Amino acid sequence: MSKYSFEFKKKVVLAYLNGEGGYGYLSKTYGIPAKRNIEQWVHNYQTFGDEGLLRSRK
Repeated sequence: MSKYSFEFKKKVVLAYLNGEGGYGYLSKTYGIPAKRNIEQWVHNYQTFGDEGLLRSRK
């Protein structure tokens, strides 16, 4: 099971894209220890859309 749900990741990504704050601010606001996670989610979302936030089943 992944640590963060698709819905949670999408909420954080959309908050970033809507200009609600930077990576550091959002990581504190949503309780995500590593802001790098948010950077990766945003990149994946911009590249692949919703599919980029889904957990891979490898």
